[in-house]
Parts: sequence; structure tokens; C-alpha cells
Amino acid sequence: MIKLRDARKSELSSLGELCLRSKAVWGYDDAFMTACRNELTLRPDELQSTHLQVAERDSTVVGLAQVKVTGTDADLLKLFVEPALLGSGVGRLLFEWATAKVRGLGAVRMIIEADPDATPFYEHMGARYAGFAPSQSIPGRMLPRMQMELEK
Repeated sequence: MIKLRDARKSELSSLGELCLRSKAVWGYDDAFMTACRNELTLRPDELQSTHLQVAERDSTVVGLAQVKVTGTDADLLKLFVEPALLGSGVGRLLFEWATAKVRGLGAVRMIIEADPDATPFYEHMGARYAGFAPSQSIPGRMLPRMQMELEK
């Protein structure tokens, strides 16, 4: 059984490593993964400026989601699942938490700058393409920008 809970400051380093393991599933080389490390590192101040939820199975963290709300817009900053559990429903559970959380905070849409390989998941969850956004890690790389309209 998967349980959701707030992230703890003491586990931010291990959560960043989970992000890297999950991102590496798409076959990126070492140089690419090194370039992504800073963006996928979680910092203590993010516990105050964003909402960070972890998924646990048998007291082991198996996924995380991070959102930030600004006015009526929300950003899904991170959604990562342990590679062995991809396709198990953990991502869906975290995505549903994210949409409910930001809706409860007044957001009417959620923006997702997605890894190209993750876009089918977000489409399945109801997000639609809304152009492209520059990668924060790789100069010149463009990422699919997706948008999820949130019902009241």
C-alpha cells in the first residue's frame, strides 16, 4: 500500500538522488545527468516556498511530487518515481495529489515542463501541449510545456 506524506528536511538529499535515478531511466548519458543534478537537487528553503509530497511503501520512499502556486497558476516542478515502480500507479497517485493540492490553493491551471519521454503520462492524466520551454539544465534544449486545466 502506498501512503503519501510531507517531505522531511532530513531526506532532501536522498529525494534528489531518487529524482536522478528516475530521470536516468530515459537513457541519458553521464554528461546529461551531471548537467541535471543542480536542477534535481532539493534544498531546505523549498520546504517553505513549495509543497513537496513523498510516496512511501513499507516505510520506503518510492516517489515524490513538488508543486508551487503563484496566483491562479501552479507549476508541477517535480514528479519522480523509483524506476522499479514506474507503471505501478505511484505516479498517478502523486499527480492526483498535486492537482488536488494546487486546486485547493486557488490555482485554475497547472503548468508542466515535461521530459519529452514523460509527456504520454501527462497526456493520459489530462494535460495538453502548450508549446515549449527552455531547459534550465541544458542550454539550447527545449522541453514540452504542458498545461492542465483544473476544475473547480
